[in-house]
Amino acid sequence: MTAALRVTDLSKTFEMKGGLFGKDKPGVRAVHPLTLEIQEGETLGIVGESGCGKSTLARMLVGLLPPSTGTIEIDGAALDNADPAVFGKRIQYVFQDPISSLNPRKTIRQIMEAPLKLLHGMDQKQRAERIAEIFATVSLREEFLERYPHEFSGGQAQRIGIARALAAEARILILDEPVSALDVSVQAQVLNLLADLKARLGLTYLFISHDLAVVEAVSDRIAVLYFGAVVELGRAEDVFRAPRHPYTKLLADSAPVVGRDLTAPEGRETELPDPLNPPPGCAFAARCPRAQARCREEVPGLGEFADGGHMAACFFPLEEGA
Repeated sequence: MTAALRVTDLSKTFEMKGGLFGKDKPGVRAVHPLTLEIQEGETLGIVGESGCGKSTLARMLVGLLPPSTGTIEIDGAALDNADPAVFGKRIQYVFQDPISSLNPRKTIRQIMEAPLKLLHGMDQKQRAERIAEIFATVSLREEFLERYPHEFSGGQAQRIGIARALAAEARILILDEPVSALDVSVQAQVLNLLADLKARLGLTYLFISHDLAVVEAVSDRIAVLYFGAVVELGRAEDVFRAPRHPYTKLLADSAPVVGRDLTAPEGRETELPDPLNPPPGCAFAARCPRAQARCREEVPGLGEFADGGHMAACFFPLEEGA
């Protein structure tokens, strides 16, 4: 298979200003150097707790944030962070809140025309034809084009957001919690639409979500992030059927399940690491029941298991089926 998207040693550190006596504070490393590949036509799911770096990673991939280190390649060509148009033609973002992601002062036609003008230089006739084609693809009526974003339901607004991403003719979509703000029945409709578009147009997805059931259903592979680093990577069925990293198991045990009591797998006193004062060694060690002295001193790298393709950053991984 061909790698549609490859990131190498990509990281992001936010500098802190205004320390004691005017000295700068230590930077906050939101994303540690990571290397990932997404194959053409694949859906890679990204999961993890709030603050683990998922959205920061996504914003770097579409050029909304400059990375501190590393490179981003699409189809083998490195993207120029100084030219946002280069990103816009290759990779597009579908936002979590569909209505607030649309400009309230512009009609849907004006919103749809923007990427066609700026990225592809289409004239009015070409824009009208392209918009009609895209709206038919996402099952929206053309009469919607003269309305404003506040006139639509969440599901309709998200279809418009998807249509806007398709207008740029990008082959890679970053889907940042694309259904979390929608009703359950509407979630299913949008997910089915995304699956249909992927099959028909040959799209590649990076799908970010807190909902583990949704991620497992739509993803080919899953990357689990904790404290800005990938701690587990593998096929979707393997990661949740037989997690190797204790943090992945914690996430799975925390997910609500119909018919099961809501019991927290951790005590209320559990705290996340301080980003301004990160712990040495494994960031998850303080919460891990398997942690030993080595875990508090060394940072584990991603190690691959004998079955191939399944990796975890853990010195003492869970046994398969544990």
